[in-house]
Amino acid sequence: MRIIVYGSLRRKQGNSHWMTNAQWLGDHQIEGYELYSLGHYPGIVRGEGQVYCEVYRVDASTMAELDALRTKGGEYKRELLQTPYGTAWIYVYQRSIDGRQRIDSGDWLQRDSDT
Repeated sequence: MRIIVYGSLRRKQGNSHWMTNAQWLGDHQIEGYELYSLGHYPGIVRGEGQVYCEVYRVDASTMAELDALRTKGGEYKRELLQTPYGTAWIYVYQRSIDGRQRIDSGDWLQRDSDT
């Protein structure tokens, strides 16, 4: 299975260690989503924008660990999207974005440039 990551799970980010056993397939840009800072990690919601991300192939064990990390408490929900590397799961933020900072560039790695 494949997964799309756009924030702290990306290479050289704070939670990238969760992707140690994943196979990087390539970079990707998704349309129709907006990226928001939730503090030390981001969330995406449907909207008018684009988000830069990475696509990985993961095994069932890694996906189960990511589900436990991301879907606990209903903060995120997994959705399927098409990528150049095949269909992949992405975690979409489920809570209110009121008062959250939008990252206009759509790139978590450039978030400090957006402030």
